[in-house]
Amino acid sequence: MIIIRPIQSSDYDALHRIAVESGHGFTSLPVNEKLLKNRISHAEASFNSSVTEPGNEGYLFVMEDTKTGAVVGTSGIEAAVGLDDAFYHYHLGKVVHSSRELNIYNTVETLSLCNDYTGASEICTLFLSESHRKNRNGRLLSRFRFLFMAEHTERFADTVIAEMRGVSDESGASPFWKWLEEHFFSLDFPTADYLTGIGKKVFIAELMPKYPIYVNLLSPEAQKVINKVHPKTVPALRLLEAEGFSRRGYVDIFDAGPTVETQTALVKTVRQSQKCQVIIGDVVNDNKYIICNDKIADFRATQAPVLLRETAKQVVISQAVADALMVNEGDWVRLVSN
Repeated sequence: MIIIRPIQSSDYDALHRIAVESGHGFTSLPVNEKLLKNRISHAEASFNSSVTEPGNEGYLFVMEDTKTGAVVGTSGIEAAVGLDDAFYHYHLGKVVHSSRELNIYNTVETLSLCNDYTGASEICTLFLSESHRKNRNGRLLSRFRFLFMAEHTERFADTVIAEMRGVSDESGASPFWKWLEEHFFSLDFPTADYLTGIGKKVFIAELMPKYPIYVNLLSPEAQKVINKVHPKTVPALRLLEAEGFSRRGYVDIFDAGPTVETQTALVKTVRQSQKCQVIIGDVVNDNKYIICNDKIADFRATQAPVLLRETAKQVVISQAVADALMVNEGDWVRLVSN
């Protein structure tokens, strides 16, 4: 069975392997032993903390194949970004240059450095190993986070965002960063991306241009990738768009990939999820649901066929699913159709 659970210290080797597999542009998992171990310990502390409002908690989960015990994916939620370290974006805007006397009117796009998403919750760190990109596991690994957020609303902000990976080539070179590197940074994209991933962000404030950048002054290659996603990220973007996420003109400062956002309460999975009381029994249908328990430190989620008794707010699940979710008859679970 495939389950999702909070990460623990014994998962370090698996997390390191995932960090290597994920490649360039996956800033939230740098290949750095100290940082990865810190990420795990921070997650463990977050899951065990008593929370009344979102703070600097970071919840990191892993997907485990219980047949082999192998960790095959990871997925995370940051409760509120930018509270400790500045959280930078570029915002796409417009400036109008006009002269009535000369009958000239030109609209120019600009990129302005900002911290507008400070305090928002962020879904992040989604990666699934190639071997398990099947059986709707990718949807499970993305969508279960919204069940967790719906169940524990006090831990998350009203706005939730997701930074989508921008365009870069196989060697990690970004056309957008290439222009910034040439004119402002003298750092290649993988190095800048890595420094950000390990928390060294001071260089951004020190070296980033202080005034809005006119988009039409960028190289044609850089202009083409603004607000575009990496080909491998297209499925993830489509899934989030189906959940109600949309672009608001914010892009990543390194690769210009889009950031999408929505109100947490308006996420499709949040709105359509329901709480039901567990009945353990035989389930013969094929109607698969994403289902999770109501715990935090002992959180578990999976996808499984269930028999929903909607009017009575009850759900029939098999004993194997109950064991995987660590629930007993009479306990409450949250679920949504997959």
